[in-house]
Amino acid sequence: MTETAKILMLGDIVADSGLQAVKDKLPALLLESGAVLCVCNGENAASGLGITRDNTELLFDAGVDVITSGNHIWEKDGIKELLQREARLLRPANYPAIAPGQGLIIVQKAGFGFAVVNLQGRENMRPIDSPFDVADSLLDRLSDGYIVIMDFHAESFAEKEALSLYLDGRVSVFAGTHTHVQTADERILPKGCGYIGDLGMCGPVDSVIGVKTGPCIKRNLSQMPIRMESAEGPAMLSGALFTVDRDKRCTEITRIRI
Repeated sequence: MTETAKILMLGDIVADSGLQAVKDKLPALLLESGAVLCVCNGENAASGLGITRDNTELLFDAGVDVITSGNHIWEKDGIKELLQREARLLRPANYPAIAPGQGLIIVQKAGFGFAVVNLQGRENMRPIDSPFDVADSLLDRLSDGYIVIMDFHAESFAEKEALSLYLDGRVSVFAGTHTHVQTADERILPKGCGYIGDLGMCGPVDSVIGVKTGPCIKRNLSQMPIRMESAEGPAMLSGALFTVDRDKRCTEITRIRI
């Protein structure tokens, strides 16, 4: 029996170039890394805003096991039906219960039980339900046998660090998403949770967090509400590989940027 599990988490997939990068690079990365579970954030997959059924099928075919999301999950027509039909596509669990979809899924792979949880921050974002309270509620209902993996889609790094330390010892992996910029703050918290502030993005290299540089620069110069468009061209995969032992403690974190 394998004594450790490697979990690959990828940052926000941005538009067609990000999807193509996942299709081209992920299968080999999974083989090389030995990852038994792959989680990615797909809320920007559809032209930079939202996700469609075709996007999810491409990601699953490439080797993704669970797709998480965030505040842009609601952008595309048909998302309500997609969330209700596809359990492997999560929306943040701390949206009110009336919202379609779920924020947690259980996955059994390679002799391990994984619980993947998706939450969204509130600082400088929509004031939805408390991620702290919802995390407590979800974790209280889980058995002790699961390796808990969390994607916290949030703007504030203070909120990310606070929640990760609050959950340390109950969560094995805590990865931030949303900023599209990979951080170099990966560390193992005192009770064994592997933490990184943001996984970064899977998207176009020549861009401003995934959008065309020209309009973005013009928007900053003019302060006008100029429409942003997804950039194109060569793309990178950005994320992190976490190694977790049978005691559900993270023992190693390796940032990924290819």
